[in-house]
Amino acid sequence: MIKNLLHIILLITITAFVSCTSNSKNTATYFGGKIINPKSKYVVLFSMEKVIDTLFLNKDNRFLGKLENANEGLYYFTHGNENQFIYLEQQDSLMLRLNTWDFDESIVYAGKGAERNNILIDCFLQEERDNKMFYKLNQLTPDKFIKKTDSLLLLKDKTFKEYAKNHPGETKGFNRVLNVALTYPIFSRIEKYPIAHLRYKHKKDFHKMNKSFYKHRASAGVNNDSLMYYQPYSKYVRNFLYNSTYSLGHKPMTNEYSSDFTVDLLKTIDKNITSDASKNAFLKQTVISHFYKKSSCNVNKEAFETYFKLSTNTKDKEHVKLLLLDSEELHKGQELVDFTITDLTNGTYSIKEITKNKNTFLLFWNPENTTPMYISSRINYLSRQFPDVQFIQIKIDGSAQDRIEQLDIKNQFFITEDSEANKFLTSKMTRSIIINKEGIITNGFASISSKKLYSDLKKLRDH
Repeated sequence: MIKNLLHIILLITITAFVSCTSNSKNTATYFGGKIINPKSKYVVLFSMEKVIDTLFLNKDNRFLGKLENANEGLYYFTHGNENQFIYLEQQDSLMLRLNTWDFDESIVYAGKGAERNNILIDCFLQEERDNKMFYKLNQLTPDKFIKKTDSLLLLKDKTFKEYAKNHPGETKGFNRVLNVALTYPIFSRIEKYPIAHLRYKHKKDFHKMNKSFYKHRASAGVNNDSLMYYQPYSKYVRNFLYNSTYSLGHKPMTNEYSSDFTVDLLKTIDKNITSDASKNAFLKQTVISHFYKKSSCNVNKEAFETYFKLSTNTKDKEHVKLLLLDSEELHKGQELVDFTITDLTNGTYSIKEITKNKNTFLLFWNPENTTPMYISSRINYLSRQFPDVQFIQIKIDGSAQDRIEQLDIKNQFFITEDSEANKFLTSKMTRSIIINKEGIITNGFASISSKKLYSDLKKLRDH
C-alpha cells in the first residue's frame, strides 16, 4: 500500500506543472509518465491504427506528449513489445508509471483522467485472472455455466452502477467503453463455451443450446467501428462470428478449419458486419489466418474466391493476391534457390552456405504480422524439441538493429531490397521454409503457428 502511494505521489508531482497551466480555454491533452526498466527509447501513441505521436524518453526515462484538440475516446500506447489502452478527452493530463518487468500489473495512473483509466486497467487484469476460473466453468453443463455467468454479470453491473453513481458527470462515451470492458469478456466466454466445453470434456458433438443461452445478443453490438480495435469488443465479435458459423451445422474443428467452414465464416462476416472498414478487416484476417493454419499453407481456392467476391477493399485484395503468388514459389521436392542474407554485423552470406549439410528451418518474418516476442517463444520451444535442426530467423526489409533479444544472435539475419529472396516474398508476409541436409525443400510455405509444424520437423529429424 505504501509503495503504491509513493508511486501516485510521484505521478502527481509530474503532473503539477501541467495542471498549473490549464484553464477553461485550454483544449490541450497531455499524456506522459515514467517507464521503469525501459525496453526502448520511446512510447508510441495510437488512435485505432493511426500513429498519433512518438514520445521519446528523457535521461530519467520520463516522457510527455501534448495533443491539441484531441478527440474523446480510446487510444493505445506501445512500448517494446507491449501495449495497453487508455481513454482520453480534451484537457486530460494523464500520467502513468509502469515497470516493463511486470508491464500491465505495474501500471498506475495519476492526474486528470486517472480514475477512468485505473478502472479500465482493473477490468483488464480481472479478465486475466478470470482465465483460471473459466477453465473450470467451461466443464459445466450449459445450464450450470449460464447460471455462473449470469451471477458474474450481476457483479459487473454493480461495479458499473457504483462508478456511475460516484461520477455523475461522466461522459456517455466513457460509460459505453466501461460497460464493454466489464461485460463483453463475459459475453465472449459465452460465445466460446460450446467449442471450449467440447475440448475440455473430449466430446465430439455440440450441446443443443436454449435460445435464452444467448440472451446477451439482444444488447451486445458487433458494429461499433470505434471499438473494433479494443480487445474486449473485438474478441467478442470474433467469438460471435465463429460460434454463429458453427451453428450452421459444422462439426468441431481443432487443428485447422475446413474449406466449407472458412467459406461459411466469410459469409457470416458479410451478413453480420455492416461497416465496410470492419467487414473488410475481418474478411482479410480470416482468409489469411486460416491459410496459415494449414501446415503447408495449401491454397483453399473456394475460400479465396469468396474473399475476393465479398471484400470491397482493393488494396487488401492486391495484398492477398501477392500472398497467393508467393505461395506458388518454392515447393516440396525442389532444390532451394540461392540468395543473399545479411547478419547483424552487416556481413553477407549465401543461404546455401548457411544451410549446407544441415536440416534447417528458415523463418522470414515481418513485425506487422508476427511479433518478436512470439517468435522468440516459439523458436526457443522448437529448438529445445529439435536440437539437431538449425533455426534461422530472417527479417524481411530489415537492418542490423533488428535483433530479437531472446534468441541467439548468430542465427539472426535480414534481407535487403536487392536480395533474390524478395522474388518469393512480394507480399512481405511471414513465411517459413523447411530444408533437409541435401538442400531439398520439404515444406515450401510452412507456418510457425501451425500445430502440424511439429510433425513436419519430426519427419525432417528422422529422415
